[in-house]
Amino acid sequence: MTGPTHVHDRYDEPDQLRDQIRRLLCHRGAIALGVVLGLLGGAALALSRSHTYTSTSEVLVRSTADPFGTVSVAADNQVSMGTEQQIAAGAAVAVRAARALGQADGKAAALGKDLRITNRAKSQVLRFTFTARTPQNAARGANAFAEAYLADRKVRNEAAAQRAGRSVQEQIKAVQAKKKDAGDAVEKALQTELDALHRRMVEINSRDTDGGDIVRRGEVPARPSGPGWTTLLVLGLAGGLALGILLAWLRSALDTRVRSAQEARAALRTPVLGLLPREADEDDALLRVGHRGGDRAQTYRALAYRLHRTGLSAGLGRVLVVAPRHGAATEEVAVNLAAALAECGEEVLLVDADPGTPALTTRLPLLPDDARTPREASLPEGSRLVDAGTAGRFACWSGGGTGAPAPAGGSAAVHRMPTESDARTAVVVTRPLLEDADALALAQRADGVLLVAGLGTTRREDLERAHELIDCSGGTVLGTVLDAGRRQDPLRAVQAVLRRRPGRGPQAGPTTPVVALPAQDETLTVSRG
Repeated sequence: MTGPTHVHDRYDEPDQLRDQIRRLLCHRGAIALGVVLGLLGGAALALSRSHTYTSTSEVLVRSTADPFGTVSVAADNQVSMGTEQQIAAGAAVAVRAARALGQADGKAAALGKDLRITNRAKSQVLRFTFTARTPQNAARGANAFAEAYLADRKVRNEAAAQRAGRSVQEQIKAVQAKKKDAGDAVEKALQTELDALHRRMVEINSRDTDGGDIVRRGEVPARPSGPGWTTLLVLGLAGGLALGILLAWLRSALDTRVRSAQEARAALRTPVLGLLPREADEDDALLRVGHRGGDRAQTYRALAYRLHRTGLSAGLGRVLVVAPRHGAATEEVAVNLAAALAECGEEVLLVDADPGTPALTTRLPLLPDDARTPREASLPEGSRLVDAGTAGRFACWSGGGTGAPAPAGGSAAVHRMPTESDARTAVVVTRPLLEDADALALAQRADGVLLVAGLGTTRREDLERAHELIDCSGGTVLGTVLDAGRRQDPLRAVQAVLRRRPGRGPQAGPTTPVVALPAQDETLTVSRG
């Protein structure tokens, strides 16, 4: 048992990865925002460094750890480069450099911030790198600090020579004083010591006190320092892409909307019978099957076939098409499902049990009443025949809604539904399940419920709650239809908003009967709102 399960999990990993990538790509706006921020950051960094120039000068430091007595000291141990590096970065050198550049002593600290001093390992060369806004100032600053360091070191060496000279001079005076009082034998030894001290004094006076040599002078740079525009923009693009993926992952983790068929199946534990693709919103017509082609029309035809395979028996039954909340295309799904079933050769009755919306018969191509066949004469009173084009025709029984709130007697529609002995397949469309109790009562009397959810608009918890309500009431969820929506024309969207403004809505006409669906008998109940 362990082996097959392990293999199954291993082969599921690519599917999980693809699903995660799809969820991230659902938030393309967050990824685009991250990329834009990264590019802006790279461009800002490039602009800030586009006027910055760097020049470098190098100084060879002479071995002067003990400049007056270094006979037995190795050259590598005669100078501490770490100490010299700290001295070069000190305030005394910065003040000298500021004076050389013609600036006040108070600006020495600011100049020191633009200086960087480095020393390679096992090297007696100090590198002075100075950064400025112009190429000329960068070269002047690098040379000024190198010369200021050498001048400071020269002063320190001269001071050391003076101290050494004073010490030797005092020793000479002491020896001369002893020589006056000494005898001939001692006088000869003191004279020898005195000669050595005089040679030492000559050596101190003749010693070169220069601290080093400038082996490389700072040159005027031809280009700004740092990475170029291309490098910074590429780095900004990479960083922005990483930021965008992080933002998309956060949005995906916090998003509760249904983004894929896998999420819908996980929430409902039922199959996804149809995934309506996104198409251009060319017109407001509901009926597509039999009148026009396209991927959505083919999806409706496949949906009708899958309903047969899922739970309906040979075209007989009562199917309730409902959405958890407003916003889903329940009417479009119900109308086109009826047309697709009619195209399969079934006799279909489309029942509009939503009194809160305009009647479906006002938005469908109708046939005249005299076009009824003898078999269609038994249709419920008030029903109309719909011309489904090449798919045939079906009957539509509308509740006569006007778009106004449901009248007080509207709930009478839920007490009756076509009987099981009725030879027609009833496709019933009603109000959202989580917003109206009548929808749940209809779900109890239907042979199966088809939930319609908007891809990217319906929340997972709404689907789960709708499934629980239907299951607790004894209903059966046949499956889910996911609608990817339509690509709205901006002008058409503005016109739709204007039509929904106060004063432009549909005018309430005379009181219209609300159709109640037949139940166990074939009587028709009508209530007045």
